[in-house]
Amino acid sequence: MDGAIAAGEAQNGADWKVGVDIGGTFIDFCALEANSGRIASLKVLTTPDDPGAELMTGLTLLAEREGFDPSRTTRFVHGTTVGINTIIQRKGAPLALFTNAGFEDVIELARLRMPDMYSLFCSRPDPLISRDMVFGIPVRMRADGSESQAPDMTAVESAVAAAKANGARGIIVSFLHAWRNGAQEASVKAEIARLAPELFVFTSSEVWPVIREYERSSTAILNGYVHPRVSGYLTALEERLSSRGVPARPMLTKSNGGLMNAAEGKRACVNMLLSGTASGVIGASWLARQAGQDKVLTLDIGGTSADFALIIGGEPQFGTGELIGEFPLHVPSVSVSSIGVGGGSIASVDAQGVLRVGPESAGSSPGPACYGRGGERATVTDAMVVCGWLGHTEMAYGQLRIDTKLAQRAVGELAVQLGRTVEQAAQAVLDIAVSEMFVEVEKLASRAGVDLRDFTLMPFGGGGPMLGAFLARELGMKRVMAPRRPGVVSALGGLVADLRGDFIRTIFSPLSAASLPAIRDAFEALALEGRDWLAAQGHDAAAELNVSCDMRYVGQSYEIEVVLLPQWLADGDAAAIAQAFHLTHQQLYDFHDPDGAIELVNVRLSAIGAGPALSFPEIDELDTPASPARQLPVYTGLCVERVNLYDRQTLVPGNRFHGPAVVVQEDTTFVIPAGSKACVDRHLNLLLTFTE
Repeated sequence: MDGAIAAGEAQNGADWKVGVDIGGTFIDFCALEANSGRIASLKVLTTPDDPGAELMTGLTLLAEREGFDPSRTTRFVHGTTVGINTIIQRKGAPLALFTNAGFEDVIELARLRMPDMYSLFCSRPDPLISRDMVFGIPVRMRADGSESQAPDMTAVESAVAAAKANGARGIIVSFLHAWRNGAQEASVKAEIARLAPELFVFTSSEVWPVIREYERSSTAILNGYVHPRVSGYLTALEERLSSRGVPARPMLTKSNGGLMNAAEGKRACVNMLLSGTASGVIGASWLARQAGQDKVLTLDIGGTSADFALIIGGEPQFGTGELIGEFPLHVPSVSVSSIGVGGGSIASVDAQGVLRVGPESAGSSPGPACYGRGGERATVTDAMVVCGWLGHTEMAYGQLRIDTKLAQRAVGELAVQLGRTVEQAAQAVLDIAVSEMFVEVEKLASRAGVDLRDFTLMPFGGGGPMLGAFLARELGMKRVMAPRRPGVVSALGGLVADLRGDFIRTIFSPLSAASLPAIRDAFEALALEGRDWLAAQGHDAAAELNVSCDMRYVGQSYEIEVVLLPQWLADGDAAAIAQAFHLTHQQLYDFHDPDGAIELVNVRLSAIGAGPALSFPEIDELDTPASPARQLPVYTGLCVERVNLYDRQTLVPGNRFHGPAVVVQEDTTFVIPAGSKACVDRHLNLLLTFTE
């Protein structure tokens, strides 16, 4: 490890901070001994049949190899895919929905949009709650928050009995205009608790009190759908950590890139659905700032998917409406685009003789054929092995040995179907994987309105460095930066993340001097809520409060988020708020209407408690050529060439070399194509530039 002391030399007074991230194939560990600045990292294969068992295995290996002392853990941060996998696999809790009588079709109607408007065969996903489990309750709240009709508790009692009879484990209560006043939802929740205490209940106003009934309802449904599995997993996590003598209260990475404690995670499950992908972007942002890179495209490739995100000005981009499987998530989250192409993605030939890659994945069990764990179908990883880019050292910190013959056998079956040599078939698999990622990245760049030629690609995850340089070359990008430990960037993100809570109030008011007192009151209420939330997380230091508003021109259907200065609210400066909206609209759409009337829909506040101040040592660069360990035969697309292999552990700042080349390390393999120059910077990042 970087600056590592020998295993077993645990120091008295050690202060261990541990970040853990579970993916589809591996669980990643990044442990910092804060007193010495030593970083220890590790990857362990996941155990799908017993989620959480791999965590204990990893902690044991850290103790054996790195001298990790569980009893001296002062920070433990965990990211998990339990929630999102529950939705994708549709293995969540059977739920019932209580809504207003006459509005029982709210989740089926949704927004009447098709996932792919240009496909004749496209269909919308089946709702997570079937129509026979939706119950209309005679009740009505007016838009101004006054009650028009009190809940009919007799109807509630009948609905509870029917829901129980149909096997419901939980109930979601979502009524019209609950964003304005959640009293009706709260009273029905209390009645359900009296009638059926064995059922869990969530109301839309407590999960995310935002205007628009579909968005509010669907968010509450996602929260309830994953609640039993997430809650059970987190309870088991706390018990396992306690049994290992870990005193630190576990913290969880959130979709918004921040942290929360496990107790809150059991209730606010929806906030951690994208925790793994968000944590990776947070880790990448921290590394980008350390290296002075202000425009970065991140590429996180695991066993199942490839995730992309933009970092601008050293900060990740945020948004709402990210897809969880087939369903939109309306709480704030780090903006990440995903595609089902990863190292374990299976390649196949369809009935028309067309080669396809993904989205089906071999996962960790059985995994790619070359792992020797029972997999027989060719994957992207197998194609890398056949071409010769991969398989020359042990992988995943010595846990995997690559079997080249098994990879050749699996890819050979594709080659027969395609009428190509095994190397040509393998190259075709890689070309298709890169092309599919290319299409997704181009969509992301178009939506954001950026020119990727101005950006640096940062590949991470186990598979990012394998394919990242090929993708950058196709996109016309000039620079690639591979961190020192790309395989555990998501786990690092948990170590450097801040506490972050997001809060919202719907105002729905024209922007004017007369409306500013209501906006200011909403901000003050949210600020109090945010500080109380930070205190409940155990944060007693200064808090950073960031305020924004969702605004639009009168007549527009959807609003944009505009960052505000609290001083504008305190001073009642409506003109400054309007100007900020016009500028933001201009940036997004290249248009603004300086005379247009403006509506303010939501006030948002992010309460941030700064995480630990960490830094990695910098080492002076010495301009020297790198020494290869040996040469390898590699099929580079047209023929077999002899390329240099370098050991990342021996590379020092200032080392330089040319592609094509292969750089091996414990957590991944960095493939460097022809026409590129590589050097190591003072942070031990590997920088790649393409020549014209």
